Amino acid sequence: MGLVSGIVVFFLIWWVALFTVLPFSLQRDETGKPDDPRLKRKVLYTTLLAIVIWLVIYMLIQADVISFREMADTMAQGDKK
Repeated sequence: MGLVSGIVVFFLIWWVALFTVLPFSLQRDETGKPDDPRLKRKVLYTTLLAIVIWLVIYMLIQADVISFREMADTMAQGDKK
């Protein structure tokens, strides 16, 4: 995985993780507005979660457990038939 693709994958993981973490421990008042959303803490948790997930994906790619080139070749051969 190159530098740019690694950054893109990390950003995508981070973004999905953010929307997963946002609703946790959210208390709302009677108008429906969050009392204390604790965004700094949630951004920190999101970043830590994204780093762990990115490292797992990176190790799988480096160990050739996941090969996107092989997947692309297989898909291309299927298109030729």
